[in-house]
Amino acid sequence: MKTLIYILFIFTIFLSCKENNNNTQASIQGEWETLFDGSSFDNWKVYLKEDISSAWAMEDGAMVLDKADHSNNIITKSKYTNFILSLEWKIAEGGNSGVFWGVHEDENLNQAYQTGPEIQVLDNERHPDAKANPKYHQAGALYDMVQPSQDVCKSAGEWNACEIKINHKTNQGSVKLNGTLIVKFPVHGQAWDAMVLNSKFKGWEHFGKYYTGHIGLQDHGDKVWYRNIKIKKL
Repeated sequence: MKTLIYILFIFTIFLSCKENNNNTQASIQGEWETLFDGSSFDNWKVYLKEDISSAWAMEDGAMVLDKADHSNNIITKSKYTNFILSLEWKIAEGGNSGVFWGVHEDENLNQAYQTGPEIQVLDNERHPDAKANPKYHQAGALYDMVQPSQDVCKSAGEWNACEIKINHKTNQGSVKLNGTLIVKFPVHGQAWDAMVLNSKFKGWEHFGKYYTGHIGLQDHGDKVWYRNIKIKKL
């Protein structure tokens, strides 16, 4: 009898611990995680390096790429799979940048865009990429694959609020720019593969293959600012 009571006691403790752990995981999953609050680069590093570059600085609560030369792409130190990413960006006149997800570090791949799909950051008024039709390179576009439904981008030097949602469980991706849903797309499967085949990424062995990867911010040679960066796991 004592043995049975002891076994039941241990089993009760096990169930309690399991329930507490599940509640903790659910809480973590539903909470916003700050990736940049204007005070440090602790959550970021240069792609294929261990620390941040002096090309990135902090200015009035934002991070700014002020010495752009195409070699200072930065990524989060942590990896993410299903999430909502919220941030604000502004771009210099005629400027170009982008936000990546699913970035996989590989010494044989010297650019984050070789693995990570990109949501475009652009000066729509001045950059020629925004004038081409279809507008696959316009601000908010899934770069070279899905164009925005409308142009809601603010002028160069003004802040744009961007929300990127990636969910492999539901096979849905989307982009909101300044509160307007402008892009929707699948994130894997036949429909995704078809989009890749019709883009510049056709034949890129590693592009878009990693469900879990780093978030990245692009150095495209132009000055760009980012602030209030946070992420919520789904």
